[in-house]
Amino acid sequence: MIIAIDGPAGSGKSSVAKTVALRMGFHYLDTGAMYRAVAVAAMRRGIDLSDGVALRDFSKSRRIRFAYEKGEVLPSRVFFGDEEMTDFIRTPEVDRAVSPVSGCPELRGDMLEKQRMLGAVGNYVVEGRDIGTVVFPNAALKVFLTACVEERARRRTLQNERRGIDSDYESILQALKDRDNFDMNRDVAPLAVAEDALELDTTDMSEEEVVDYIVKLAQRVRDEVCGADGGAGDDNTAGLPEIGDECA
Repeated sequence: MIIAIDGPAGSGKSSVAKTVALRMGFHYLDTGAMYRAVAVAAMRRGIDLSDGVALRDFSKSRRIRFAYEKGEVLPSRVFFGDEEMTDFIRTPEVDRAVSPVSGCPELRGDMLEKQRMLGAVGNYVVEGRDIGTVVFPNAALKVFLTACVEERARRRTLQNERRGIDSDYESILQALKDRDNFDMNRDVAPLAVAEDALELDTTDMSEEEVVDYIVKLAQRVRDEVCGADGGAGDDNTAGLPEIGDECA
């Protein structure tokens, strides 16, 4: 069973998805962290972030994996090849870099293949921007989280402060507006609400309220749609089209 959680930057996808995964006993897959890991590694090597072919060839030569601490159900570290990226993917510099990287059609084909391989079998909460529309369009439950851009900027500012990252609200607000415009208007897999997704405006909701709402929906879907194993044995890629070099 796949629970797909999509939404714009700063909508709370990551924290909500992690908590939903914990509550449901599911694995958690952060597709945004995968693009961020590629961006960090590419910048270190001076690769042009607008060169989709170079990014694709670079990504294809390396595996992206998530590591877990003993007894934990959520991944605590992310690796690109042999390089650990955990402490480097959530900086303002990478916030700016990830849009052109994730918008490269050549790279998206390779990343789509990697994402489907990671979430191929079992119960997963997968979050990103095109999970319900492109990565797992057959997901059992699709939720699109949103909030007004001012609230998202406030949340991102607080998040950065908690991590000890210098941040300016006005700069973050403008960056989010720019990111929204880019993501919604890119040629490949633009940010969009899947036709069968539940759109949830979280502007005036606490994270706990959002999680409770999604968990109740997920439990109902699992009980009504999945088999006796609750979807744990599902092939989450069944019926999906073959992946080419470009993600249409």
